Amino acid sequence: MFKSLLLALSLIVPALAAPSGAIVPAPAFNITSFGLNGSGCPPGSAFYRIAADRTSVSVIFGQFYAEVGPSVPISANRKNCQLTLGVHAPGGFTYGVTSLVYDGWFQLDNKVTASRSSTYYFQGQDSQANTYAEVSGPVGGSNYQYRDAFDVVITAPACGTDTVLNLGSDVRASNTDNPKGSGFIATNSVNAKLSLTLNFQWQTC
Repeated sequence: MFKSLLLALSLIVPALAAPSGAIVPAPAFNITSFGLNGSGCPPGSAFYRIAADRTSVSVIFGQFYAEVGPSVPISANRKNCQLTLGVHAPGGFTYGVTSLVYDGWFQLDNKVTASRSSTYYFQGQDSQANTYAEVSGPVGGSNYQYRDAFDVVITAPACGTDTVLNLGSDVRASNTDNPKGSGFIATNSVNAKLSLTLNFQWQTC
């Protein structure tokens, strides 16, 4: 079974046109709301923790995993999670999201694949950013770390205001090219839970 899967979501502010757009030490910020929905994160199956220096947020999941195999039900092949975070940005600051870092463990038979994808957007905006990556077996049980860059970078819609960051993610396992093969990505074991870490870097605006 899996050891762990860590997704680090780096929130990095791109260069802005504002004359005051300097990267500065992270200010204290607050999470004003926290929502979960999806087969990989039903309500009550995850919690968040703000780092002591208040520069990052970690979300720990208990049921965000996918597996495939001859005796595995189709419903287990894909798990998704819609995460919403209300973020209170101090006056004069904004932020954006550039990439996701996946750090964990998986096992795949020959021609069995595992994929991960994410989309983020800010509530009230039409624009969204996407990322997708896939790995194919054989992988005989391996720790890994991947950084998946979003296709575009979107910043919060306003400077120094409360925003709602929406992040939709899913993990999938497929044995289409080897129906007798098995594969796993992530786990919900007691001692190894999927976590999503949001690292904030702030810029004046």
